[in-house]
Amino acid sequence: MKKQVLEDNLRLMVFQSASDLGNKIDAHLLEMYGLNKDEYTFIVPIREVFFEDGHLKVEINDTVRGKDLYTLTDVCNYSVEYKMRGFINHASPNDLIMQLKDGIGACNCHAKHINVIMPTLYSSRQHRRNTRENLTCGMVLREIDSFSRIKSVITFDAHDQGVEHSVHNMEFNNFFVTNTILEQFINDLSMNRLKKLVFVAPDNGATGRRNVYLNSFNSPRINRKAGSFVKQRDYNNFVDGKYPVISHDYCGNNDLEGYTAVVTDDMVSSGGSMFDVIDELKKHGVKYIYLIVTYAYFTKGIEEFEKYYEDKKFDGLYTTNLTYIPEEFRKCKWLHICDCSKLIADIIYNMHHDLSIEHILRDKSYPVKLVEEKFNRSSE
Repeated sequence: MKKQVLEDNLRLMVFQSASDLGNKIDAHLLEMYGLNKDEYTFIVPIREVFFEDGHLKVEINDTVRGKDLYTLTDVCNYSVEYKMRGFINHASPNDLIMQLKDGIGACNCHAKHINVIMPTLYSSRQHRRNTRENLTCGMVLREIDSFSRIKSVITFDAHDQGVEHSVHNMEFNNFFVTNTILEQFINDLSMNRLKKLVFVAPDNGATGRRNVYLNSFNSPRINRKAGSFVKQRDYNNFVDGKYPVISHDYCGNNDLEGYTAVVTDDMVSSGGSMFDVIDELKKHGVKYIYLIVTYAYFTKGIEEFEKYYEDKKFDGLYTTNLTYIPEEFRKCKWLHICDCSKLIADIIYNMHHDLSIEHILRDKSYPVKLVEEKFNRSSE
């Protein structure tokens, strides 16, 4: 059994929903401290119990008294199973957010500070009120804000950062994984595919993110263009929790012959909108198409993605390991999963030691450096 690190009061509470990511973060932190990862751990042992009547509880099996605690959960992990009245249930985001709150409560005010790492904010798509409905994301953040000893919430690529207005006592830190994804993307692509890029927003809500990626390739060696799509919806019908999309209308330069398209968004759900965007871009002469999203949920499976890849309609999808992706999906040639564990370990280390996180929040020069290095190596 691994030993707790006694020389420092940093601790991790990793729930089953984020165990793979948590173990990688733990390994990086131990390396930073110069400790043997086979002998030591920062992870506090916990027991997650689901009762057959549907209730749950979290037990902490080592002390957290006086510790600077970082909890890690993936509320979108649908692989966590429990038995209820003889049936096997899959834990929902509602179950996992309740489990998080139960884990915080189990600390019983003994921890010095509690920091909540929730890569996907609970109910983050319900960030504004359009009709008679609850502002669920803000409500949960405000509830966490009211707990004793809560210091901060750490999230990644929030659907709308405006939800931070619901909290007043704790820090709200929203990090972007642009550099982590682009490091792998730039290394993977040939220079010919990088020379002519068109950055595309699949809808109006993604234009800000598209501009970030566009500016990340601010190099004289690259011919850059920008485009976007406007969604036309049927507001007379409501299907599967949303208004159906009638069409995606492209706005931008029509002369895209031979270009590599980079379609950027915060997430892909079923993929229906992305397929429409891919089809439309092909009509404009785009040669290669890559999708870059922070979260890949694949709510309707990957069969359609497989078909589009086999038909050479798109060339790859880059995403992160911040949320659960089944093992069988990870084997797909077109799926590239970028590891964010080192990034999170850096964030935890800096925040724990009261160091600046400015370079993590706003370093936008890194992708340009990678591009220049790649082109310089080829000219040597």
